[in-house]
Amino acid sequence: MNDETEEQIIEEIDDEFTPEELTDLAFGMFSIFVEQHLEKKGKYLFKCVEENKDLKDVCEKLMKEFTSEYPSLEEPLKLNGGAEEIAILYSLGEGSVPSMTIKSYWIQQGKPGVSPTLCGAEEAGKWLIFVAPEEVDDLWKKIRSATINGELGIGAKVSTAKDNEDSRDDRKVIYVFTENWEDEAEIMRVREVLKTLGVKDRIGYKRNMDTYAGEYREKGKRVTYYSV
Repeated sequence: MNDETEEQIIEEIDDEFTPEELTDLAFGMFSIFVEQHLEKKGKYLFKCVEENKDLKDVCEKLMKEFTSEYPSLEEPLKLNGGAEEIAILYSLGEGSVPSMTIKSYWIQQGKPGVSPTLCGAEEAGKWLIFVAPEEVDDLWKKIRSATINGELGIGAKVSTAKDNEDSRDDRKVIYVFTENWEDEAEIMRVREVLKTLGVKDRIGYKRNMDTYAGEYREKGKRVTYYSV
């Protein structure tokens, strides 16, 4: 990254985010950095947490790499604490347990071997599952595991306990992505798997292209492509 690009990024960040938001952004980006490092070694952050692994050394090593790659985020990241403090946050469920995550709006899980960018492609789409806060942790674990095992689509993500002014109510939402909204057979296959995981009520499937076009729920307006 050249100096001009780095300077532009700093200016954009300063204009767009409050100091608190920037601190959380730095933490979120670092968490993705940690997850990618672990997954390259066949590990997952949530498994390390569930197995009570000490992540201090990992955080210490990766903080140096992260701040070298993203120098403009070094100071905001430090406001979250040092390696030990961040490791403690992870051990308490930050970044892996929806109800315990307050620094990031979403927790994501990709299918192994699939580029994370595919979930954001226009031709992709997702099943939308709305769930009560007290039920989201258990359902997320099931969907996360099924995604890793290749039983669902190309990825999934879940909203967290971080306050979000865009939320319409206190329910949480889990997105389960498929690669192509035109592949009805695959979309319905994923829906059947979700039923086996306990998602029995009718849910909707939305195309990314509609989301990007600003097609959101309005009275009398259909925004889901399938409803099953």
